Amino acid sequence: MVTLHGRVAEGVPRWVIWCAYAAPFTVLPSGIWRLALVVAGAHLIDQAPSAEGRGPVVWDGPLYVVVLTVVSELLAYLTVGLVAVWGEVVPRWVPRLGGRPIPVLAAVVPAAAGATICTILWPYALFMLAEGQKLNGTPGVMHFDGAQMVLFWAAYSPLLLWGPLVWVCTVHYWRRRSAAAELGAAVR
Repeated sequence: MVTLHGRVAEGVPRWVIWCAYAAPFTVLPSGIWRLALVVAGAHLIDQAPSAEGRGPVVWDGPLYVVVLTVVSELLAYLTVGLVAVWGEVVPRWVPRLGGRPIPVLAAVVPAAAGATICTILWPYALFMLAEGQKLNGTPGVMHFDGAQMVLFWAAYSPLLLWGPLVWVCTVHYWRRRSAAAELGAAVR
């Protein structure tokens, strides 16, 4: 089956394909929210440091928000590689490696790490925001209410599904690729 992202790998059930497609869409609403804030020039975080200081700021501002949004979406899109042929075989255009199979653990380990981080991070982050705290427990973050608050939660709540969707695709990828490797070894 050929799709927008390339060919689907052999033996991937339709429901796993849907999970892989859904992962980038769980990230998209929050990205749109952040980009809309950049366009509007809105500031949700106090610019003045608190009494104990703001801490080290490595990178801040609109460029940070745009890069964060693009990187988040690209990372979420990598979930599609767990159901596509390009997630099993290095594309031919890659010098020296093109056409070689991707080792199962080279995909499973980073995918499992990302899935774990998202599964833990987003419920914790949204809980802390609901409590009116930053991730480190200090008070105050958001400066909006009413319709903006509803839109914020509508944009960020789908992130709760990102980790579990990646886990589903990762486990299926591991099982499918491991079974294929065992079958290949038995045939030799």
